[in-house]
Parts: sequence; structure tokens; C-alpha cells
Amino acid sequence: MTTPEYDVLIVGAGSTGLSAALMLARSRRRVLVLDGGRPRNAVSAHMHGVLGRDGWAPLDLVSSGMDEVTRYGATIEHSAASGVETHGDGFTVTLSGGEVRTGRRLLVAGGLRDELPAIAGLAEHWGRGVAHCPYCDGWEARDSRIAVVSTGPLSLHQAQLLRQLSPHVTYFVEGTELPEADLEALVARGIAVENRRIAAVEAGADGITALRLHDGAALPVDTVFVRPRAVPNDALLHRLRAATEPGIDDHDWVIVDATGRTSVPGVWAAGNVVNPAATVPVSSAAGATAGAAINADLVADEITGALERIRA
Repeated sequence: MTTPEYDVLIVGAGSTGLSAALMLARSRRRVLVLDGGRPRNAVSAHMHGVLGRDGWAPLDLVSSGMDEVTRYGATIEHSAASGVETHGDGFTVTLSGGEVRTGRRLLVAGGLRDELPAIAGLAEHWGRGVAHCPYCDGWEARDSRIAVVSTGPLSLHQAQLLRQLSPHVTYFVEGTELPEADLEALVARGIAVENRRIAAVEAGADGITALRLHDGAALPVDTVFVRPRAVPNDALLHRLRAATEPGIDDHDWVIVDATGRTSVPGVWAAGNVVNPAATVPVSSAAGATAGAAINADLVADEITGALERIRA
């Protein structure tokens, strides 16, 4: 059996994958990071709640992270992973161009895709006027006219979080279920409730101006918050038959332990691909944790190999 090219293959070059790569490269591991070039937050001009990097553009963080990991000897290839197979005691990943790369361990950190409601103009302003995370974008919307477009029960929590940032919050039910107790909780905190359906997002030169309703009315708003359907980029993990459990948005999410280890020996997963609520700092921490765990697993493997050679 040929020796794998790399100690660790990392699929995903966002904050999760690069944090793991940093830990591993500083441990003198041969690391390959595959950059599919489609980070979840690429449309955002700034990121917030990231200590020491608050207000940075997400792509600037990625660029800086790539510089750091390559200084320690990690390799970055700007290619997506289209397939994976077990390879002896490791894995073979097929790239989008047909090339293959082999590694002893695999970390999937490909994040997720946000599927927005089919409202005209919503996707065009995603990341710039349309947001989803009160902790990431709420401060910037403080005291403004905020619309919360419901996509399900979690939108109620979103609206209540935003109410502490602005007294001008309107909850658009959009045909979702609104139990009486939740309606009372919204009204009790001064959150307006709108049952009419949204037809389109309207905007001017300076950004969003209103939501146009199906009855023709236009309600002035400054910022729209919506919780998209989260779809993890976990096809590689399913290909390897990693154990899953039902989760949000009618998807079976891959199960991991506290370090990101999956049910498949030698395979880890971390960040938004297994945790849709993970922000940039949470994803970075998950990547660092996974990187350290993978290195420890490799060390344990090497100890076993060394003892076997001595005993032989």
C-alpha cells in the first residue's frame, strides 16, 4: 500500500478548516486544505462578534488565515471535493477536476447553504440589508425599522432577540403557525404582528425601503431578518455512511462528539456542516478542537506502530 500524500485532508477553507489546519501544521503534519471557493458568509461586507477582528470582511479573515497556515507548511488547493473513498488506513478524495488526493485522516468543514424563502428581491439583498443572525448584524440595525420574516418556530426567538435592539420590530407570519401564547409574548413586548403576505422587497439607492404586500400596501422597513433553511454540505460524510440523526429543517445531521469525531474511524466534521448555529468564533474553536484531536489520534496511531515494530 502506498503512503498517503498527506496526514490530514481538510475539505473547506473557512474559519473552521483553516483553524484546524493551523493546529495541525504547527504540529508539523502534512496538511492539505481544499478550498471550494464558496464560503457561506462571502456576501457579507463585515462580520461581528469576532474578538479582535470585529468589523473585518469575512473574505479578509479567510485570506489572512490562508497566509498563516501556508507559512507553517500547509498546502491549499483551490478546488472542490466531489467524491471520497476509504483508502487502506486512510482516504482518497477526488477533486472537481478528476485529480485525487490521499490522506490518513479526513476533516469535513464545508459549511452549509442557506435556502431563502421565494420572495422577490430577498436574495438580491442577502448579506446587505437582509440578515439572519441578531448577534452578527443586530447592532447595525439598532433602533431601525426591522422586519422579521417567519419561516418557522425559530423565527419567534429571532424576533424577541431583535426587540431588545429596536422598538420598531414587525413579525411577518407568512403563513407559519403562530400559537396563541407566542402571539401574546410578541404583543407583550411591543412587537407588531403582520398576517398579510409579502410579495417583494423594495429598495432604493441606499438600501431596503419597504416590503410590498400582496394586497398592494407597502410597509416601510430598513432591515429584514429571516432564518433560511440550513442545508449542510455533507455529501462526503453521507458517502462514507457517517451516522446521522434528525435535526432542524427536515435534514439528517451528522452526529459528532465534542471534538468533531464522526462514527467513521478517521473522519471528523466541524463547523456549520454539523452545527447550523455556529458563528465565526464558534466555528473557529470547533476547527481548532478538531485539529488537536486529529493530531492526538495520529500520535496514538504512531505509538502503536512504533511498539509493533519494536516487538517484531
